This record gives sequence, C-alpha cells and structure tokens, in this order.
Amino acid sequence: MGELPPEVRRALRETRDLSTEALLPEAAHLDRMGVEEILALIHGEDRRAYEAVGQALPRIAEAVERYAATLRRGGRVFYVGAGTSGRLGVLDAAELWPTFRLPWDRVQGLVAGGVGALVRAQEGAEDREEEAERDLRAVGLTPQDLVIALAASARTPYCIGALRYARTVGAGRIFVVAVPEEEIPVDRDLAEIWIPLPVGPEVVAGSTRMKAALAQKMVLTMLSTAAMVHLGKVYGNRMVDLVATSGKLKARALRMLEALAGIPPEEGWDLLREADGSLKVALVMAKKGCDARTARRLLEEADGFLHRILDAE
Repeated sequence: MGELPPEVRRALRETRDLSTEALLPEAAHLDRMGVEEILALIHGEDRRAYEAVGQALPRIAEAVERYAATLRRGGRVFYVGAGTSGRLGVLDAAELWPTFRLPWDRVQGLVAGGVGALVRAQEGAEDREEEAERDLRAVGLTPQDLVIALAASARTPYCIGALRYARTVGAGRIFVVAVPEEEIPVDRDLAEIWIPLPVGPEVVAGSTRMKAALAQKMVLTMLSTAAMVHLGKVYGNRMVDLVATSGKLKARALRMLEALAGIPPEEGWDLLREADGSLKVALVMAKKGCDARTARRLLEEADGFLHRILDAE
C-alpha cells in the first residue's frame, strides 16, 4: 500500500469536516434534474452568498478603513489567492486604473502559479506555501502595505504563507474566507481582520467557484469601491476619476462635462486634452475658469475631493 504524499494527508485532515466540502441535500439528485431545475437551484443557493456578505458588513467596513488608510499613506494593497480566488483578486485590481485612475502598482493581485494560472488552472500551485513569500519578496512587501488573502477554506497553503510572511514584515493582514467563525483555523493571529462568509455547501460539492467565489467577488467590489469613494475618486456617484482610454469612456467623460459644467462635447474635448485626459482637472477648469496647473493645485489642496471645490460655490 503506497504512502500518501504530505500535502494529501494534510488536506484530508484539514478539509474533512469543512462546510465548503459538504454535500447539499437539495442537490442530491442534480444529475437527474432538468436544465431549468438546475438553474433554479443554483439561483436559489446564490442568495446565500448575498446573505453571508450582508452579515459580514461590519467586518467589511473595518477592512475598507484599513484599505483606504493604506493607500492614503502611500502603501500598497496586495490581493493574494489561488485558483478562482486568486483570479478574482487580479480582476478587481486590474479594474482600478481605468475606473478610478489609481496607478496599477498601488493595488495588485497575486495568484498562486503566476500569470499563467490566470488562463490555465494550476491547482498544485496552491500547496506551495513558500511561493507566497517568494512572490511578496519580489514585489518588496513593506510594513506600509496591506495583504488581503482570499481562500474559501481558510486553509490554502499559498494564502497561509502570504499572511505569515506579511506578519513577519509587519504589513497589514486581512483574510476573506467562505467558512463560518467556528471553522476558522486556531491561529487567529494570522490575520488582523477576518471576513467569514459562511455560504454553506455548493450545488456541485466542493466547487467553490460557485457561491464561495460569488461572495468573495462581492466583498472585493465593496472593498475597492468604498475605499475609492473615501479617497475622493467619485463626485456624487459619478465616476469622475476615470481614465478615458476607450470611445465609451471618452463619451462618458464628455457627457459628465456637459451635465456638470454645461460644456458641449466639442469644447469638452479641448478641455480634456488640456487636462491630459483627467476629467476631474477638466471639470475644475470649466467651473473655475482656470488653467490645468491651477486646477491640479486646487485638487491637491482638496485631497482630490471634487465636492470641496465645486460645492464651495
């Protein structure tokens, strides 16, 4: 009889009683259901993700404060995960430059297995705890930074390794998991903020790309969006710090100039070019009748909050 590899023995021991690995009674006959029946079951179970996120709002709010404070003092945020969790982190990080003009290096996603794991699953990569330290050393993690790990089971070695190294460095640590409080590992000091999302068993048992991933995606969107709002990246609920890199985004910027400053598209286009594509700078120029340099100074004095300039009138 062959001896089990160490990582297999560990996984057997640690995941035996996890809710994310359990069987969902309602899906016991999934292979005999019709398409609409399957879809209705998945849709109904997805509500559990919504409910779990709602229960975690106080923890998420605490995490948003830490996220915004990290960026405000010049630190960086790193999302760390394996498989679907890692890909979700990379996705959220990638959206922040075009949506909020946040430089790409301020929020980064690290996925076990590297860039190749984004398009082709490398499941074994999650078992290599030491690779997380290597990846964080490569980006030069400092005490000013924040590591947000994402793992459905709260036991993924790559995530554990990332948090352990972050603790050694003195960086901030948040762990977003899809298990209830009682299933969180004994080493609670691994993270400063735990965000448990107890979504329960998946429709396809163990397939945490379903409810668990959905809940994690909702949390990531909340974290980054709320943090960007608190950093002055929106005006009202308008995306005023966008980077107009596509026809759609350029049209959106011109519509906002017209709506907020009464500037027709042709004139707005000239302002945007003078402002090097910055809608916020163009808006201040239009409303204050100033040049781009003065507009940038006013924005710096207002910590980037457009309402402190425009609403002062």
